[in-house]
Amino acid sequence: MKIAVIDDYQDAFRKLECYARLKEHEVAVFTDTEKDPVKLAARLKDADIVLLTQQRSRFPRAVLERLPKLKLISQTGRNIAHIDVAACTERGVLVSGAGGGNPNPTAELTWGLILSALRSIPYEVQRLKEGHWQTTVGDGLKGKTLGVYAYGKIGSVVAKVGRAFDMRVVCFGREASTTRAREAGFDVAGSRDEFFSSADVLTLHLPLNAETRGIVKRADLVRMKTDALIVNTSRAPLIEEGALVEALKQGRPGRAAVDVYEDEPVLGANHPLIKMPNVVCTPHLGYVEKGTYESYYGTAVDNIVAFIAGKPINAHNPEALKKN
Repeated sequence: MKIAVIDDYQDAFRKLECYARLKEHEVAVFTDTEKDPVKLAARLKDADIVLLTQQRSRFPRAVLERLPKLKLISQTGRNIAHIDVAACTERGVLVSGAGGGNPNPTAELTWGLILSALRSIPYEVQRLKEGHWQTTVGDGLKGKTLGVYAYGKIGSVVAKVGRAFDMRVVCFGREASTTRAREAGFDVAGSRDEFFSSADVLTLHLPLNAETRGIVKRADLVRMKTDALIVNTSRAPLIEEGALVEALKQGRPGRAAVDVYEDEPVLGANHPLIKMPNVVCTPHLGYVEKGTYESYYGTAVDNIVAFIAGKPINAHNPEALKKN
């Protein structure tokens, strides 16, 4: 079988334990992202199987129609919103995806960003390399208010760490989320206004879907304190388009730390947030750590091996098998 692995930015797949399980097959790994559907299809024209790395590339009908040899799309993780599953089914292409993520890596990065922003760590590291000593005075966490939106798998870990730092943790979100927060002993904001206006650090942990796209409005941001920090390690479109840049320029909130962007990958520092002195930016590193990669890619390889053996697993569109 000819197997194509796309969007493996670090060329990590070939260094993972699961890679050896495909040694009898012809595996091509692409480390860059091709967004043009025609060019992407040309790159994958000989592939029997494509392994997708998270949601880094869209797989619309325009790509699928140009891949007559394609039999299986194996997705790392269970999110398949970026794949035209109906078009796959019509063409007899099975889509397999499974495996939930470990919340800890993204929660860890969230705290890395919070500490980096409040203590100016990236800036001070660079200044020290340039020959300087102590340029800024940082902000501490004890006694400050941490706003967690929402209290899910990742948000709950972030909230527990906030408690360990002696912060007042206030949660906000849908009823199921706030109920879990209360049961865990955390405060719940009485209103949306209170949540945004009271937070010294506010961090977003919602999934992106039709209901949550643009859920954080400019009106929410301008309620925040002038020295507050907003952190987004979830998805950029949770915040209304353009609202964060505009709000930061106007000083409410005063700072931001972001790991996610509307259009990724961001190359050439081509994003306004990256150029702002009051923002700490990282290149979508939330889940990017060895254990998560072994888990995500390992499950994707399980899907491939099972499919080749004639016993497909984790199929989102099993009816596609009837087309073959």
